[in-house]
Amino acid sequence: MKKIIITVVGKDTVGIIAKVCTYLANNRINILDISQNIVDGYFNMMMIVDLTNATKSFNDVSSDLESVGDEIGVVIHCQKEEIFEAMHRI
Repeated sequence: MKKIIITVVGKDTVGIIAKVCTYLANNRINILDISQNIVDGYFNMMMIVDLTNATKSFNDVSSDLESVGDEIGVVIHCQKEEIFEAMHRI
């Protein structure tokens, strides 16, 4: 399995989850886990997804999701699972 961590942060607005999930579904990226909350009007979401059957590379997915974030006014970051774990192990 090729897991990546996706984080989405920004002002809450209608359709954030829909836009991100539509992109993932259209590129055969499976959502394994998702957590989201809204605090004082700010949206925060963390997803763990599997790129095993994806139609695009990690770099393309990361770049595309950054563009999706720009379109909807949020910041979207992608990290490979092993890098995320190494950063949080210290």
